[in-house]
Amino acid sequence: MTRLLHRLLAILILCAAATDLAAQDTTKVLEQVEVSSQRAPSTLRTAAPTQVATAESLEKIGAVQLSDAVRQMAGVVMKDYGGVGGMKTVSVRGLGSQFSTLVVDGVAVDNSQNGQVDLGRYLVGNAAYVSLSQGHEQSDLLSARAYAAGNVISLESAEPRFFLAERTNLKAGLEAGSFGLLSPSLLWEQRWSRRLKSSLWVNYLRSDGDYPYTLYYTASRTDSSSREVRQHSAMHMLTADGSLFYTIGSGNTLTAKLHYTRGMHQLPGHVVYYRPEPSAQSTHEEAAFAQARWRLVRPRWKTQVLGKVQTTYDQFEDSAATGMRNNYMENHYRQHEAYLSGSAAWEATGWLDVSGAVDGDLSHLASNLAYRNTVSRYSVVGAVAAKAHYGHFEARANLLATASTDRVVDLDTTPTYRRLSPYASLMWTPAEGVAVRYFYKETYRVPNFSELYMFQSLPRNLRPERARQHNIGLSYMGATVAATVDAYFNRVTDKIVARPGQNMFYWSMENLGLVHILGIDATASLHAGPFEMQCNYTFAHAVDRTNPENPKTYGHQIRYTPRHSGGGSARWNGRWVNLGLQAMVVGHRYAYQQNTAANRLPAYCDLGIGADRIFDLPWGTLRVQVQVLNLLDVQYEVVQFYPMMGRNFKLSLTYEL
Repeated sequence: MTRLLHRLLAILILCAAATDLAAQDTTKVLEQVEVSSQRAPSTLRTAAPTQVATAESLEKIGAVQLSDAVRQMAGVVMKDYGGVGGMKTVSVRGLGSQFSTLVVDGVAVDNSQNGQVDLGRYLVGNAAYVSLSQGHEQSDLLSARAYAAGNVISLESAEPRFFLAERTNLKAGLEAGSFGLLSPSLLWEQRWSRRLKSSLWVNYLRSDGDYPYTLYYTASRTDSSSREVRQHSAMHMLTADGSLFYTIGSGNTLTAKLHYTRGMHQLPGHVVYYRPEPSAQSTHEEAAFAQARWRLVRPRWKTQVLGKVQTTYDQFEDSAATGMRNNYMENHYRQHEAYLSGSAAWEATGWLDVSGAVDGDLSHLASNLAYRNTVSRYSVVGAVAAKAHYGHFEARANLLATASTDRVVDLDTTPTYRRLSPYASLMWTPAEGVAVRYFYKETYRVPNFSELYMFQSLPRNLRPERARQHNIGLSYMGATVAATVDAYFNRVTDKIVARPGQNMFYWSMENLGLVHILGIDATASLHAGPFEMQCNYTFAHAVDRTNPENPKTYGHQIRYTPRHSGGGSARWNGRWVNLGLQAMVVGHRYAYQQNTAANRLPAYCDLGIGADRIFDLPWGTLRVQVQVLNLLDVQYEVVQFYPMMGRNFKLSLTYEL
């Protein structure tokens, strides 16, 4: 496989050079094209630090899953449990994955079932952009659930764009790579009338995941070792996404989406010496949702209504469960959700804007674990906000109210949660392209279904998490250079920490009384002619401050949070071929709360290179991209005992008609 991909790379570079040399100097008349109303969030003139990956940048780095887009952003700690099919969760600034809310086309993804949104289950093949905002997005029309998030990851689907004479766009893609990676996709965009457009995107992703790794027999990794092959790591996933875009009138739009996902993921066991037998565990997932967004914009006011219904099904099975009759265990969970949100904003005066949002949500979870394991959650979240702007100053403030009640079948226990949470920010722009910013936010997070109820019939004794976030930063944007630096302090009370239990489906939960997180995020980018570069660095001092009388953990770095991490990418847009380089560096961190040498995971650097070229064909364009990932073949673990892939290759073909 390696030799074949090396030959393909050489042939593609030669073909690109020959095609360019043979090209004639012709003049093309550019047709007029529709301009989409979609705009990515601002990354510099905002009080909340925001990072954006556009569709173009996602294509350049060969991103397939949402995790590929987010892992390069500052302040992000990605937990990857091995390979394409492994679970991928994200912790931003040490707050934990549950504090990060995923928003798809303006609608927040419900996480009451498992809390840990798996970014590997969401694909970016039809994305207009992916953004990460600290606190929340600086938009006048946010849902109350987005206000409630500690951080917001936003995935916006691309709206179709057509040349004036066109009615249909077709785009077919194929990605193939090492260890059985195969991902064909098809995008069909149609303009039905001047006001109505649609898109249908279908993708199939599969991988064998049988990559080699080195098994070390001692924690020092200097003693004996052997070369093994990852087993029981296969996965496949089918995703279908259909969207409608209807323009009712000027500033009056309606979008709707139907989404369906079905997949199977084998769960590889953790790798420990004297345990060579493979896992026999797997999950089957199925999810479908329908959502709609109506937005009306007028000169002095705007409003938005969101609605969504969703059903999900998760099945866990272990064909070799010990202590079970016939050595087989099967658990299944089904969740239904209905969600409605309304928001409005009004320009009260030339310097004051006011807005508000109200969300209602009903979630229901049923399982086969016990007759009591049926639970419903009723939630109402409301927010009022104001924005004042005068000259070079802008100030924002909002107050969020959370009310949530759980009802468990055949139990008198009815957990109820109530909380008011404030937010305030200030931004000063002393000169063109320069901004100084500060924000303070309180976040209140109710434990989700997985943390409270899954795998047992009684609620766990968990307290809601509360976080106080402070951020002060400086941003600069010039003609070719842009840079940001932000210092932050997060104080988290009753932090809920999750870690795998006996397997990757069963997790144990616990509260840490108090965690302090002090850090710095810095980003920089450069665009100079054909060369472009961007990089980021994060320092995070995230320590347990619960009990001063417990020296084994007090003052220790919380698990899986490195003090130093960073990454970057560089790209040369050449005449014959485009060349790219990516790097991600993660410092040492600890697998458990006690920071001992035995619990320490070594630092690593994941380096990748790529080359791509677009060929103009008589009936469309063909984009070819070749990548070598983990070029240095580094053996590392993001999560202890779950080794990641070494050097691997990927070939991508995209034909657009």
